[in-house]
Formats: sequence, structure tokens, C-alpha cells
Amino acid sequence: MNDRAAIEALLRNGPLTRAELEAAIGLSKPATAQLLTRLEQDNLVGKAGERAGGGRGPRAQLWAVNGALAHVAAVDLTPRVADFVVADVAGAVLAEYRVQLPVAGNADVVGSFGQALRRATKAAGLRLDDLANVVIGAQGAFDPRTGLLSSAPHIPGWLGFDVPARLSDELGVTVKIENDVNLVAVEEMTVGNAQDVDDFVLVWLSEGVGGAVVIGRRLLRGATGGGGEIDWMRVPDPATVDTGDSWPSAGARYGNLVDSSAIVRLAKAHGISADSGWDAVTQARRTAHQGFLDDLARRVASGVASLVAVADPQLILLCGETSRAGGDEFAGIVAEKLHELVLPRTPVGVASVQGNAVRAGALQSALATAREDVFGVVTPTLLGPRRPAGEQAPSPTE
Repeated sequence: MNDRAAIEALLRNGPLTRAELEAAIGLSKPATAQLLTRLEQDNLVGKAGERAGGGRGPRAQLWAVNGALAHVAAVDLTPRVADFVVADVAGAVLAEYRVQLPVAGNADVVGSFGQALRRATKAAGLRLDDLANVVIGAQGAFDPRTGLLSSAPHIPGWLGFDVPARLSDELGVTVKIENDVNLVAVEEMTVGNAQDVDDFVLVWLSEGVGGAVVIGRRLLRGATGGGGEIDWMRVPDPATVDTGDSWPSAGARYGNLVDSSAIVRLAKAHGISADSGWDAVTQARRTAHQGFLDDLARRVASGVASLVAVADPQLILLCGETSRAGGDEFAGIVAEKLHELVLPRTPVGVASVQGNAVRAGALQSALATAREDVFGVVTPTLLGPRRPAGEQAPSPTE
């Protein structure tokens, strides 16, 4: 238990001195020194330079996890590009690689993916069989029972077959696939605004719409992998809606929730000409067009309300380009409209993670699996248990 606690502290905080590790895990100085000696002999940790003191005294020795014990890869797979990252088990990024992959239904997507992964691992100074596992984030719902992707017409080449099984067999590496918004939620739990939240809902507003539901620090994936998939939820089509504050009549047509094209149509109904959803929101904020922002916020709130009514989360987080364009101001309007529809006064905020949050979340997931296998360190905040109930993870030295 002490070994595992020390490794967890080093993975979480990076290189630490003996005194810092002692404070982090609550052991005595002799016990911490013995622990470090034991872990160094087992090649689980090693010396990682020195930290200068504030005065003229000796420098303090730093200790770090041996990242070379395992390596992982993570991928953000979109219709336009696949964005790879390769890292060691300590989380140090060794290589990044972006490439355009074919997406047509008759394309050899598996072969092209394998070639790209080999290039990424070569850039990291590794071979494909050096990888402990690969996690792919994809824009669709992944059914864990069948290995099939659904709700993903934009990547037809990846449909109709067991994706992780085919890739694992072809590449000789364990490959997992996960919904992209679920992985953003993983990253938000790890380093973002949901670090200290047990139950939250994350809503993705960009070219498409998506959602992730986290209950008890675990993703609610659903029986078919469709947990949180609110993109097909039907709301009044902006083309048939008056620009006033009232809801349309029962005879109005209904369309998808608030993807980018729907937002552009709604903006047009309000007299705003825009090329994308985030462009529309940016223009509305710049011109103080409250009518459009209220109308859009109402539609977002109508989709979120059903999730709040069922899950009663502690927090709603908005993410994606449209959400970032709206910022805290738009989140506040969504909260106002949401509280008109449901009893819980759930706060609404904007996700804080920057950069490619899908790839970052995929990397967190891949690292969690590798760390459990190598160190016995279990990260219960990611994609659910990997071991049968009651089975213990191995000790770090097994």
C-alpha cells in the first residue's frame, strides 16, 4: 500500500524530493527512505536530477517514476484528420503526429491507421510492439457489446465492423475506442473544472452536439454506448420559429438540437449572417443581440433539462467552439433558462481544458490502463473497472 501510494504521488505531482514524498504519503523519514530504496531496486522509480535549495546548502535529490516501463498512444479521430500522441507511462509526451486518413466506406481505414500509428511510434523512437495500449477518441457512439460505432455517418469507413477487435488483431496492440465527448469529460475530471465534482454533465456544442454524463466519478456510458448522446434530440427547427421569446406552435417542424448548421439558421432568423455556430455567437455577443442569445440558450437548456431531471448533477459544463465563443456570459443565460425548466438549481459553467481535449482525455485513459497493469495503481475516475468485482490489482512489484 505504501509503495502504491508513493507511485501515485509521483505520477500525480511529477519528480519529488524525499522530504516532499514523505509529506505527500505521511510516512516517517526512515520509512520513506526504505521505500525509495526498494522501488529503485525494483526499477519502478529512479533518480531524476536535483532541486536547488534556497540557500547555499546541498541540493535535494529528486525521484521520479520510471517512464520507460511502458508506452501508450492516444488518437483523436475526426473526419478530416487523425491526431496522434505517444507518451511514456509517466505521462511524458515523446511524439506528436497529425495525418489525414481516408474516411470513405470503401477505403482501407485499418491499413491507413496502422501506417500512421507506426510513423507516430517511430517518431517517438519506438516500435509498434512497444506500445502497451492505444485509445482512440471518435465522433460517435461506441457499443461495447459489438465493437460497432454508430451515430457516425461522417466517418463511413469506420462503420460496420468491430473496430477495436479488428485494429487489435491487425496491429498486435490492444486498441480501445471511446466517444470523443466522454474523453473530454475524462480530461475535465483530471485537470479541469470537474476535478472535485462527483456528478456532472458535459455538453459539447460545435459543428455537432454531444454530451457526457458522469455519476460517482464514472462515465455513464449506457447499455449500447449512447449515454449522454443528445445530438439527435429534437427541438423546434429555427427556420419555423418566431424570433420572440415564446415557444413555437405545435405545428412547427423539429430538427436536431443545436449543431452548427442549426445555430446558423437560428442566427439568420434573428438577422445575423454567420458562417458557423461559434461565429454567430461571437457576433451576437459583440453586437449585444440578446434575443438570439436567449433563443439559443433556451434550446441548449431544453436538451440539458432532461439530463438534469434524471441525473440531478452537481454541475453542467459547456464545451466546444460554440461554448467557448459564448463564454461565461452565455453559460449564465443557459443556467437562467434551465432553471425555468427543472427544479434543481444546477450551476452551469464553461469547461476549462484547452487544446485538443479529446486527445488529452484519450491519453489519460491509455495511461490509466498502463499504470494499472505496471504499478497496480487504479484510477477510478475514467472508463470503469477493468477487473471482475472483488479481484485485486497486482502490487507494484509483482
